Amino acid sequence: MKNPILALAGLLFMATCCFAQNQFEVLVLSIPDKYHYEYIPIARKSFEEMARQHQFQLKWTNDPHVFDGELKNYAAIVFLNTTGEVLSDTQRQKFRDFVQQGGGVMLVHAATATTQKWDWYDRLVGRFFRKHPYIQTGVIYKADPCFPATFSLPDRWVWSDEWYEYDAPLSKDLHVVLKVDEATYDPTRIWPGQHSEGMGADHPVAWYHHFEGARVFATALGHLTECYADKVYLDHLYGGLWWVATGKGIAAKP
Repeated sequence: MKNPILALAGLLFMATCCFAQNQFEVLVLSIPDKYHYEYIPIARKSFEEMARQHQFQLKWTNDPHVFDGELKNYAAIVFLNTTGEVLSDTQRQKFRDFVQQGGGVMLVHAATATTQKWDWYDRLVGRFFRKHPYIQTGVIYKADPCFPATFSLPDRWVWSDEWYEYDAPLSKDLHVVLKVDEATYDPTRIWPGQHSEGMGADHPVAWYHHFEGARVFATALGHLTECYADKVYLDHLYGGLWWVATGKGIAAKP
């Protein structure tokens, strides 16, 4: 005779599994170059923990052939420090179809400077990457505290990173949510033979916009391996990911 206690425990377990369904599914594409590969084991573990904590399904890959398959089941695609020409022409079209069908996209650090040979992708990012000085400590402040990627951040956030510089926005719909205060670091501290004067008072490091039907969030932050074990930074990423996947979370302006 079956133990009634074990049977009840089994039913409770099955009920829990039924109710603990994932909110959405996310694809993370991570194909770094020689400057970013060390972060992968830490970032992958952190994203997997993030998926468990927030109940979403995660697929992590460094194989662009995933774009040859069906993408419509993903609520969001994350380009995590991808660099170079990572997608074939066919894969680019599949990704473009995903965007135009309303899929969400999050672009992290090097992914905001991935390609200079794909005009459509540059417009997806919303800005064209220029250069960056040496890694330094600076102070980030909220340009828009109503966006989820800023909720867990302090008003003045001391952070060390590559302070990417960009040209003028490529979209009128670009909403900047974080900026760096250039008075807190030296934007001219750059490699010999290069020259930089920074971007001035208006130096964005994170923004969002709508592009061809998709929600897009981009953050220039995330060069150092240690970033991906930092809770505040990971909360920043999840806030942006949650919005691109669901469209939820933007607070009303005070």
